[in-house]
Amino acid sequence: MSYPIAERPLWVPDAARIADANITAFTRQAEARWNRSFADYAALHAWSIDQPAEFWTSIWEYGEVKGSRGEVVLEDGDRMPGARWFPGARLNFAENLLRQRDDSDALVFWGEDRVHNRLSHGDLYRQVAHFAAALKDMGVEPGDRVAAWMPNLPETIVVMLAATSVGAIFSSASPDFGVQGVLDRFGQIEPKVLVAVDGYYYNGKIVDCLDRLAAITDGLPSVKRVVVVPYVHAKHDLSHVHHARVLAEFVKPFLAETEIPFVRLPFDHPLYIMYSSGTTGVPKCIVHCAGGVLLQHLKELKLHGDVKPGDKLFYFTTCGWMMWNWLVSGLAAGATLLLYDGSPMIGNGAILFDYAQSEGMTHFGTSAKFIDGIAKAGLRPGSTHNLTRLRAMFSTGSPLVPEGFEYVYREIKADLCLSSISGGTDIVSCFVLGNPTLPVYAGEIQCKGLGMAVDVFDETGTPVRSEKGELVCTRPFPVMPIGFWKDDDGAKYRAAYFARFDNVWCHGDYSEITAHDGLIIYGRSDATLNPGGVRIGTAEIYRQVEKLEEVVESLVIGQQWPPGDAADVRVVLFVKLREGLALDDALIARVRQTIRDNTTPRHVPAKVVQVKDIPRTKSGKIVELAVRSVVHGEPVKNVEALANPAALDEFRARPELQS
Repeated sequence: MSYPIAERPLWVPDAARIADANITAFTRQAEARWNRSFADYAALHAWSIDQPAEFWTSIWEYGEVKGSRGEVVLEDGDRMPGARWFPGARLNFAENLLRQRDDSDALVFWGEDRVHNRLSHGDLYRQVAHFAAALKDMGVEPGDRVAAWMPNLPETIVVMLAATSVGAIFSSASPDFGVQGVLDRFGQIEPKVLVAVDGYYYNGKIVDCLDRLAAITDGLPSVKRVVVVPYVHAKHDLSHVHHARVLAEFVKPFLAETEIPFVRLPFDHPLYIMYSSGTTGVPKCIVHCAGGVLLQHLKELKLHGDVKPGDKLFYFTTCGWMMWNWLVSGLAAGATLLLYDGSPMIGNGAILFDYAQSEGMTHFGTSAKFIDGIAKAGLRPGSTHNLTRLRAMFSTGSPLVPEGFEYVYREIKADLCLSSISGGTDIVSCFVLGNPTLPVYAGEIQCKGLGMAVDVFDETGTPVRSEKGELVCTRPFPVMPIGFWKDDDGAKYRAAYFARFDNVWCHGDYSEITAHDGLIIYGRSDATLNPGGVRIGTAEIYRQVEKLEEVVESLVIGQQWPPGDAADVRVVLFVKLREGLALDDALIARVRQTIRDNTTPRHVPAKVVQVKDIPRTKSGKIVELAVRSVVHGEPVKNVEALANPAALDEFRARPELQS
């Protein structure tokens, strides 16, 4: 059972919007550059796949990349992994983000409703210069690691830019990670410098970090300097934190520095180390290269996101989620970044729209869960806020269901490009995303990304249309990871993405290409249900259940049934209800009937169970696999990866699941 494909789009860009779009200008430039003609997006996309040297050269030129490109674009282009992009290029990532030095806003920050500040491009450049000089003074060299245990503050961006300006590798985790969660990540990469916050605000409360920082530092013998960033405290006793200095003391000797001697390095020089969710074991350390990230983000932000100089780009994210890295690259597109840290539900869920109105936000990025949450709360931001400048809304983290699309156009703004986007930490970007020149259909991601040979394969590796299967990418792309940290022979890397289909990236999303050449994501492949041998995407059930007013959110798994029989499963649905409500036979019947009426009998859960909370990762994704392990009496290998690990306890030994 698939979503019913909408016949009429929710939004169609007018001629003026299309003419003004960056992707239109890029198309004209590419046509002239290569003496070609592209009748539509499908033709442009086909060229981007068939002629990768021409396409990625055009991205370099349109993005005005600072650096030397070299003569060769792609070596070993038939190998996945193994392809090499721009082998003769030299560039510096930070240099491409620090393009301006004037007094216009580079960064605006809101820390809930308590802290507001802003940083000009000139101030940002100077602060990066100071921090970079301090790093060089203590011997940080290309390839060294600089780690940040930080909220989404301006200082976090300063640290990243300073580290990458000298060729160091940057890695971050948000301060809601506990001690073991941080050590599981940073302990593998052995940073030389650790930058950490003193505390943070969440839902109006102060969460102190200094005691945990002391324990983290004790567990990281590689760290030579801990730099503490003040945020919630005026004074700091750091006597119990080894190698610690407050930020102002660390940079004080270098305040006279006004220039950054950017180190230009090879295209595939490591830039970021990022982490898999870690819910099935110690997180994998995924290494991304500077050139690949820069080109991919320029393409996505400027062409697919239509970000222009002077735009106000916002994404609600922590520094433990790849969307932070994506947001920061907006500086290379000339945008002012709107940063936010804390709970998005301050002010009854309206604070992010207060921010949008106050700053003239042009691009609003969030999660599907946030959209669903404010819809259930009855918010009508289009009526309560002035969102005149808002042109685009991005949604990711989980599939945005058709009702979420309809809510945005009905209650937020009728004239914007709603871009559901999907990719992941694995590529620190997107496989499928939006396009300001294409229609938006409810429940569908608009298009495949330029330069991304996206397809959907059935079990035999045959491409399928209007059928569900595995999301794959059949040709190399520049932002493929260099590999995993300390995976010297590449065995873990190949096993993660290339074991399923030979020479093809298998992403692990259960997907469908629609009649509009859009995409629908039905959930993670490893979380799909298989009752009676029929594959069901979890998003198909969530869409129906969460229509019900009583249901706040839900989680579904396949339970082996009878117990110990791995040959078959039954569908078990856990529901979190509105406060004060209890699950009774009548509501269970309505849940089942709603699912049956809108999907198939196979989707109907054998058991419906009420829980107080749904466990999720730090980036807000629900963890079906962890719950499935708990229900089957198996260990969850890394509860430190969860934002609310105590929620798992409620799923253990439930009597409802014993019969």
